[in-house]
Parts: sequence; C-alpha cells; structure tokens
Amino acid sequence: MSQDSPTNPQSPVDADPRDPYNVTQASRIYLLPNLMTAGNLFCGFSSLISCIFARFAEYGADGLYNGYSSYDYYRFAVFLILGAAVFDSLDGRLARMGGRESLFGAEFDSLADVVSFGIAPAMMVFFFILSPTQGIPWFRSIGWAVGFIYLLCAAMRLARFNVITNPLLHRGAKDSNKDFIGLPVPTAAATVAATLLCLMRLTESEKSLKVISLGLPVLMLLVAFLMMSTIRFPSGKNLGMQTRIRVRYFIILLIVVGFVIYYREFAFLGLCVAFLLFGILRHIKRKIFGHKTAPAAADSNKRTTV
Repeated sequence: MSQDSPTNPQSPVDADPRDPYNVTQASRIYLLPNLMTAGNLFCGFSSLISCIFARFAEYGADGLYNGYSSYDYYRFAVFLILGAAVFDSLDGRLARMGGRESLFGAEFDSLADVVSFGIAPAMMVFFFILSPTQGIPWFRSIGWAVGFIYLLCAAMRLARFNVITNPLLHRGAKDSNKDFIGLPVPTAAATVAATLLCLMRLTESEKSLKVISLGLPVLMLLVAFLMMSTIRFPSGKNLGMQTRIRVRYFIILLIVVGFVIYYREFAFLGLCVAFLLFGILRHIKRKIFGHKTAPAAADSNKRTTV
C-alpha cells in the first residue's frame, strides 16, 4: 500500500494546521512576540551583570567600579527587571492580538522569565537585601537559602503555568476565568525590585537598616509562598484597545500615575503591596462567603488561567 493511501495515519507535519500540537504550528517563531521575549531575556541578563558589577563596586577601594557606585548598579538592575516585566506583558498581548500563539513562544517565554524574574531578583536578594554590609552579619548564612527558595518557587510557578495552560488540557474549551492562580512571577520580581528602590532611598537619610532588614527574609518567603499558592490574582487580560473608562476614573488614573512617577521609590512598593493585599483579602472574602456563590458561577471558575 502506498504512503499516500488515505488509510495511513497523517504525519505530524501534515496534521491539521490549527492543531497547536502540529509540529509546524508548535515550533513557529513569530517575529514580534518572540522579539519581545528576547528583550525580556536581555533585560534579565543585563540585570544579573549589574548585580555582579555592584558587588565589584562594594569591594572597590574607592567604592566605584567603572565610575559607578554599587547603588548605581543596583538601580540599573532594578529598572532592567521592570523593563523585562514590560517586555513580558507585551509578548503575550501581541501574540494574542495577532493570533500568533505557539508552544515554542510559550516555552521561550517561561525560560526567559526564569532568568529575568527568578535568578536576577534572587541575586539582588543575596547581594543587597540580605547582604551583611547592609544588615546583620548572620544574614550571610541565610541569604543564599532565602534566595534559593524564591528562585525555586518562581521556577515551579512557571512550570505549573505551562502545565495548566497546555492546549492538550483545554481542547475545544475557552478559559472562562482570567485570574492568575498564585502570584504572577513578574509581580513577585517587581516586589523585590520595589523593595530595593525603597531601601536605597531610605539609606540616603539613615545609614543603618538593621531593624528594617529583619523583616526582609519574611517578605521574600511570603512572596515565594504566594507564587505557589492557589490564591487568585487579577490578570488584567481583559484590558485592551477597546476598554472604556469614565472621565472621573481616567483623571484619577492620571493623578495616580503622576504620584507614582514623582514618588517612585515608595509608590512602586505601595502598588505591589496593594496588589498582594487585594488578592489575599479577596481570597479570604471568597472563603468566608463562598457558600453564597451561585452554582453556575462556581462551575465557571473551574477552568482558570494561571
């Protein structure tokens, strides 16, 4: 019987091109989405380099390395992580808007996220936030452990994301709930970066941060726990070019943006903490009043985007 016989099963390459597990479709590299992911990875890698240069500056004779202080390099690292978060938000949005989603893009995005939102923040935790030069000497013995726990939870959170959002589990079905399950990894990294900015601003008026540093390991472990929790956080995926807003809310939004820009060292941390508290308090509220939810609504929440 010839290979062209209709009785032969189709090869993966000749399968339905709309099937995400078609070899050609799954391995497609779309320019714009993957270019954003490459930008995400570049920012994460550059942030790591900045953290290493900051460490070199701390041990320099004049407190400088290539003309920059350790605080300068840490600021570079913080803004590079925030830049990576911007690229990360753009790649998925561009892919969905253009209908150019692929399994390659999803895996590439997660690998970039491990570097930008896992390794880079963990390095900052170990080099600055839990550094013995900024806090208490015995932090050196726990700094690596807290940093690793954060990195471990970030990697596991991304792995869980890839499993739950895999098309094999949602054939012919659309997600009815746009919430994230667990704290998103970019938000966790932004919380670390915002904490770093806040600390650097505080050191301008007070050199000793030993009391403040005592709470930092707890904060890092809390963020790591929230990443692996089942608490739902809003994703903002429903926002788009067609999203409407009332005038008064638009004015309030502009005021908030101006406030964040002017008081960025404290406002970024405030926004991150507010996002965390919103998800936690909403989760508690649903646990307490969940029995009043209509059965249809409860059933629609079974399929949730991570």
